[in-house]
Amino acid sequence: MTIAVEELTGQGLVSADLFDRLVTRIAKEHDMKRELATRIVDQALAFLRASGEYHRAPLGPSELVDIGWHTFILYTREYADFCNNVVGKFIHHVPNDDGEGEADPTQVITRTKDAIRDLGFAVDDDLWLAFNLTCNSGDKGCRSSGADGNENTDTNTSDR
Repeated sequence: MTIAVEELTGQGLVSADLFDRLVTRIAKEHDMKRELATRIVDQALAFLRASGEYHRAPLGPSELVDIGWHTFILYTREYADFCNNVVGKFIHHVPNDDGEGEADPTQVITRTKDAIRDLGFAVDDDLWLAFNLTCNSGDKGCRSSGADGNENTDTNTSDR
């Protein structure tokens, strides 16, 4: 007999009220259906949770999932609380101003999806099909910075 294991959702990482506010904002600002905005927020939260784990190589969101990250950051208190209480460290978002990312973005996406799955979260594969990475948690693109807030020093915790 096989016992089905229920996968976790990113939605379960925040209060229902906060999740609804994030979904509503994305749906309105990006003129999209709530169903899609719901999926985006769910995957952004799972991505952020996975970003708190040690990875030898950077993780990064797809374009759609990044919308969820950008939106969550606007809620600074809730975002900081989430990072501290759920992720275990603050995840800084450092834009990729020079437009350079990892040579093969499909590797970043695959690595990110695997990291999310390894934590037991469901992965919405359709949201991870956009390979134009503008952010990641490594040396190029948007990344999480070290404890001192400087992603260019040896304290960068995303590479340990």
